[in-house]
Amino acid sequence: MDRTSPQALVRAFVASGLTRAGRSVLPAVGMTVAAVLAYVIAEGVLGHNGPIFAATSALISLSFGRDLTIRKTLEVALGCTLGIAVGDLLMHVIGPGIWQAGVILFVSLLVARFLDRGVIFATQLGLQSLLVVLLPAPDGGPFTRSLDAVVGGLTALVITAVLPRDPRVQPRRDVRQLVDEFSTMLRECAAALADADSTRAWHALVRGRSSQQLLDSITATLRSSSEVATIAPAYRRHRTEIEELADAVGYLDLAMRNGRVVARRLTSVINNAALTREAAEQIAGLLEDTADALDDVALGLVAERREEREAQMRTARAELAVIAARAHPRSLEVERLEGEALVILLRPLLVDLLEATGHTHEDAVALLPAL
Repeated sequence: MDRTSPQALVRAFVASGLTRAGRSVLPAVGMTVAAVLAYVIAEGVLGHNGPIFAATSALISLSFGRDLTIRKTLEVALGCTLGIAVGDLLMHVIGPGIWQAGVILFVSLLVARFLDRGVIFATQLGLQSLLVVLLPAPDGGPFTRSLDAVVGGLTALVITAVLPRDPRVQPRRDVRQLVDEFSTMLRECAAALADADSTRAWHALVRGRSSQQLLDSITATLRSSSEVATIAPAYRRHRTEIEELADAVGYLDLAMRNGRVVARRLTSVINNAALTREAAEQIAGLLEDTADALDDVALGLVAERREEREAQMRTARAELAVIAARAHPRSLEVERLEGEALVILLRPLLVDLLEATGHTHEDAVALLPAL
């Protein structure tokens, strides 16, 4: 049956939906408990009438998003508080009404973007300033809603500590995807060399550039994971693992940047026929072997047990050391200057990957043959 048939599409939709739902069971439990608990605290302890903002701020703080951070929780509480202050101040200046609400919302959003780049912060500030104008103030004054938001945020932090999501799951998943993209890019470069196809090398460059967004999101996720591991007693013992993963991602970022430089130079090398057939095959083989070693690096970074991670990293280090020893123009049968420049560009990439596996910079450089 054709994969694009309606039945296949429905099956794919149902399968992906079930996967998402299965991964969301524990987060949904945490969000439900946090929302109900925040509402009960605001109503029963603080005596607020219908404290819906306590529940909504807890939900927004937790959410189904990739990251839960202390910053995110503070954005909800501070955005709510400042939104009420800005809305109340502007309403006293220009008065209540529909057009006034539009002006207040517009000004509030600009103020939020001036103060902070956070999307949640801007949304909360704008929403609260709008509600100040459109809704009557609750019993206790408009800042009652702000206190409710603080209760919701604090409840979300408590739930994070008591019912935390494993802070290693999302980073591991992202790192696996990143390394897959990286190794695919290197294999595309190898195929471009083998086929003398500069267009394919350009496609590899585009793939490498598109990975930057994933790298940025991994950095944010690791920062969030570090915070969760700090406040959640159940995962505090994993802080070292998260720090090691963050260090490796930093080197992978540098290696990917160097990989993009290599892919860009490759288009020129192919167009100018700067390599003999033998040299092209040698460099293509080196790129293929580097991609294979990258797969082992990924296995070492995402393995569950420390012993397994260390064993896999030793394997990757050994493979990369052998590859680095070949990274010399003469060893790769390169004869022309432009081909030599390509090999020289490959060497920093290999150093970055060696450092990602645990080598110091000095040890990694020492594995390269002297030029």
